[in-house]
This record gives sequence, C-alpha cells and structure tokens, in this order.
Amino acid sequence: MPLISYTFDAANIEVVDASSASNIQLNIKPDHNSEFFQWFYYRVSNIAGESLKMSILNANEAAYVEGWDGYQAVASYDQEYWFRVPTSYQDGKLVIEHDPEEDSVYYAYFTPYTLERHQQFIAQLQCQDACQLSVIGQSIQGRDLDLLCIGDDDGTKKRVWVSARQHPGESMAEWFTEGLLLRLLDKDDAISEALLDKLVFYVVPNMNPDGSTLGHLRTNAAGVNLNRVWGKADVETSPEVYYFQKAIEEKGCDLFLDIHGDETLPWNFIAGQAGLPIDDFILSQELDFKNYFAQISPDFQTEHGYPEKKFGDESLSLASNWAGNRFGIASMTLEMPFKDNASRPNPICGWSAERSMQLGASILYPIAKHFKI
Repeated sequence: MPLISYTFDAANIEVVDASSASNIQLNIKPDHNSEFFQWFYYRVSNIAGESLKMSILNANEAAYVEGWDGYQAVASYDQEYWFRVPTSYQDGKLVIEHDPEEDSVYYAYFTPYTLERHQQFIAQLQCQDACQLSVIGQSIQGRDLDLLCIGDDDGTKKRVWVSARQHPGESMAEWFTEGLLLRLLDKDDAISEALLDKLVFYVVPNMNPDGSTLGHLRTNAAGVNLNRVWGKADVETSPEVYYFQKAIEEKGCDLFLDIHGDETLPWNFIAGQAGLPIDDFILSQELDFKNYFAQISPDFQTEHGYPEKKFGDESLSLASNWAGNRFGIASMTLEMPFKDNASRPNPICGWSAERSMQLGASILYPIAKHFKI
C-alpha cells in the first residue's frame, strides 16, 4: 500500500484515501488563516511496480482554478532533477498519473526551494569578499529575514533592490535570485565586474520564510498577503514587509525588482507602473528595460502580460508600485510561469528551476543598459 508523507520543509497535502495506488485521493491544505491554496508537495513511497493515479479533490476550489489548464505537475526521485508528469484537470479534480521507476518519488506544484537550501546558500555567499550578509529582522515565527549586499556601498553608487518570494509558493522566484547572485559574484564575468564598479545590489531571496516552510501559496504565518500591505505593514502581522521597508528607506533605491510566479500565464513578463500616475520618463525607462531583456533572452517576451490597472485600488500596496512611487524610479514586477514557457516550450521539464536561474543571470544585461553601463 502506498505511504504518503508531508511532514517536511515546504510540504503541503492532506490524505483522504491512499489504500489503492490506482485511486489515491488528496486535498491541498489552505494557507493558515487564509482561503488561498494551490501549492502542493509530498512524497509517495512503497510503490515499486505500481501505476499511480492521484486525484486532488479540492482543485476546483484553488486560488487560481484557471491555472490548472495546461498544467503538468513536477516529480523527482532525488530532489535534484525534476521532470513533468501527465496531469489533467477533470471534473473539478487535478489528476496526476505516473509509473514511477523507483520505490519513492516526490511530487510538487513547482520545484521546491527549501529553507535548508536557502540557509546553506546564504552561508556560502557570505564567505565571499564582495558579499555582506545582514539580518534585517525576523518573521512572525522567528525566522531570519536575510539581506545580501553585493558590492561596496561607498555612497557614490546607484542601489538596485531585488526581492523574491513574498508569495512563498512561487519558488521559481528564489531560483531566479540564486542565478542572479551566482553571476554577480562570478569574478570572471565581465558584466558583473562592470556593474559592481557602478552599482550595489541589495537582495532579499526569501521575503516569506514562514510561508515557504509551512507550504503556503501566498501568505505568511498570519495569513497576510505580503504584496498587499506595502506602506501599511506592521510588526505584528507583516514584519517581513515592515523590516524590508525600513531597510530600503534607510539606504535608498534607484531600481527595484520584485520577483514572482504566475499560475495562469505561460510566459515570462514584466509588469511596470503603466496606468498609475507616474512620470512618462519613468514609464519609458521601464519599457526600454523590457525591450533590452527581450533582446538578450529568448525566454523573455513583451507581448503577453497583465493589463494596465489590473490591481485597481490595491495598486500602491504592491511592492514594486510602492517603491516606484516612494523613490520616483523605475520599479517592476517580474513574473515567471508555473506551467511551461509557451515562447520556448520544454515538454520534459516545462519551466524549471534551472531556467529560472538562467533568467536571473540574464537580467544583469537590461540592468546594465538601464544604467548605461
């Protein structure tokens, strides 16, 4: 009989019935104090020679039901290589079918980025001369909010801020920052060298360590959507944003990038401040940034994305819009797909952690063009 486990970092699933490998019935647990859910991550063991059929029964109540259309779950035997498995949305259920080649396999909504990996990566980076680590505060459950400073902030350089994983289920965002950070710290990379001569980078790879550890999709431990409280955050319910705002106010900002994932749209795209009362020069900078990015990376495109004024009255409570308004700068949200990238499909892995890292490394080019470096 299959054995399903979900008591590890970032896991989320509820077992309804696992008595038969061909009819496993599951539910996704909602974020704490919230109705949001869509992220899942679990392990199935004792399945040698079995054909698995797993049905997520409450998929029709997920936060983004349209996100199931064309979606394929990811699986891994070793938690290193993740591949897509046959998945369909039928009669309100998400059905995952797979014939495992090993006795144990992990399934997830997207390649997980665990807190353990985050801590190990941060610890390694702080040992490099060009990187300084500071903890700007702690989350509701007492997890550190790590801020990495790449470069020498001597007071003469422009400051670029990058935040990721305000929505913890969007793990591709932290894979993106890993790719960006590794390239920035590559001493043999000419673009990185040129950038760090003129700029300093402040990067928070995981804005929501509680939510990511708890297996949440969009909220922190209090059930707060962090990307709706900018300008009104408090230490009781949204300390993650409160401490980030305090740090960015103290240091200043010349370009802001907030990294996310989108459940429904199968493209990489950027949402800027178009539709808000913002200077035309800044809007032209954001447009140029997107065009530069599209020139250097075939994985990025400018045709598909969000409509202007998508977020209505909530707009200035979003991180990128708050920062753009506060500092009078180009400030953008980058979105990546949970599905495949329709511009460059990969039927085996879809959009992946590795491709997210490559996109993160590629963004240094439009940053350089933005600052005329």
